[in-house]
Amino acid sequence: MPKTSSEPAGAARTTLHGPTMGTRWSATLDLPAGAPVRALEQALAACVQQVDAQMSPWKPESDLVRLNRAPVGAWVDVPAELLEVLGCALDISRLSAGAFDPGVGALVDAWGFGAARDAPDADAIRAARASTQPTTAARLELDAAHGRARKHAPLQLDLCGIAKGYAVDRMAAVLQQQGVLHGLLALDGELRAVGSQAGGLPWPVALERPQEGLRAVHGVIELQDLSVATSGDYRHTLEVGDTRLAHSMDARRAAPVHNAVTSVTVLARSCMHADAWATALLVAGPGEGLALAQRMGLEALFLLRKAEGLVEMGLGRFAAVPMNGA
Repeated sequence: MPKTSSEPAGAARTTLHGPTMGTRWSATLDLPAGAPVRALEQALAACVQQVDAQMSPWKPESDLVRLNRAPVGAWVDVPAELLEVLGCALDISRLSAGAFDPGVGALVDAWGFGAARDAPDADAIRAARASTQPTTAARLELDAAHGRARKHAPLQLDLCGIAKGYAVDRMAAVLQQQGVLHGLLALDGELRAVGSQAGGLPWPVALERPQEGLRAVHGVIELQDLSVATSGDYRHTLEVGDTRLAHSMDARRAAPVHNAVTSVTVLARSCMHADAWATALLVAGPGEGLALAQRMGLEALFLLRKAEGLVEMGLGRFAAVPMNGA
């Protein structure tokens, strides 16, 4: 691949990619001559496949499904990686007052976005809404010291709002273990920059304009040793009559998210945290979400769908210059 002005002599731009989690992972790397490209590709593919094998709600043999199927009260041995993600998910669930909730698996299935069915089921939705279970944090106990977890009440976990971000963090760990100093990693809408480009410039990342059926750029941000994640209501949807349902679940309403926020982008050091917080702020909505982001000190960009078009609300570096240049 031809070198860009950001690549000094001796650095070669290399792009690796592969399938995972119903989408694709990618790694754009500036590598020195003789770097073990094939070994890097294999290690990156292996780490994302491990996350998928542990945390997929679609794979019957995954560790997450095994935990979901376990009887209430029974301790279940789970991998350290899954325990780490569950711990983070429970923390953000508490901090967001349930806007982010890893216990939405039954809702996801009821509304037709999970492995159980591909359309909403009225009986399953009524059952989910009638349930008065304690919070997910109260229903799930983690024992990291012994590598196990148990449920104290019926619970179906779903980590789709955090696992992809974690997989990107695992990819970054692979680069760091291999001594790679310059890389941009991506999995769906989650990205993480390891260092800068070889020439010292940050990695430019396009933020997608939230428009169903169209791929367009809303703005560009620059990343260096930083992660970004975007959650929106416009990519993974179902049409039910004249109603379009978004895939993100609001556990507090027992329904898909439905508010004026069409997308939220969050910056964080950890892609796992950026991923989960983007979901939490999308579900929380414009008022509660903005207050939550301010309280947590998050750098976030909200895009609101208004009659006059898209309206931005930005915090941190997003507050300085409108992404659309207005």
